[in-house]
Amino acid sequence: MGAGVTELVLVRHGETEWHDGNRYAGRTDVALTARGLEQADALAAWAADAGLDAVVCSPLSRARRTAEPAAAAAGCPLVVEPDLVEVDFGAGDGLTRPEMADRFPEALEAFLAAPSSCPFPDGERGDAAVARARPVLDRVVADRPDGRVLVVAHQTLLRLLLCEYLGLPLDHYRAVFPRLESAARTVLEPAASGPAALRALNLR
Repeated sequence: MGAGVTELVLVRHGETEWHDGNRYAGRTDVALTARGLEQADALAAWAADAGLDAVVCSPLSRARRTAEPAAAAAGCPLVVEPDLVEVDFGAGDGLTRPEMADRFPEALEAFLAAPSSCPFPDGERGDAAVARARPVLDRVVADRPDGRVLVVAHQTLLRLLLCEYLGLPLDHYRAVFPRLESAARTVLEPAASGPAALRALNLR
């Protein structure tokens, strides 16, 4: 990191009980699997000597449980930020893609074409999610210049935020970032003006 640059280490929570079925987990509070707990411990092993200045996370238990060991290992208090909660998938929450195709095929088709602009029925638009979550990260960056901050949240929210910081269309988040791996590290350096720098994606 250069002087005055904050490094954000963005991490999707560990594997959950809905992982195998590939169910969309939005606001539903889904527990980590045994593998997810192991992934949280592996993240903590990295955090122990990573020079973290802060650890922040979503309020959902899958994110908190992933972040807690890392915060303890780094000697940082865990800061829970309500606005880092996952995107609200509305009627899609808890469903698989085939189940959505049965229940609302036209809405699913629209989502796949423009997932930020055309959320699932009763779901949250991508720009609305960014509008609530980006100020949290901007505040973290402003409070810790030249620091390193671990942010544990959720796949869809983090992909939207990556597009926002990199100056990419929000509707491209699925194409540009097909997947953030569970408990893997993606490193972003926000800039004072202009697009951020993406330093790493899905590190283990």
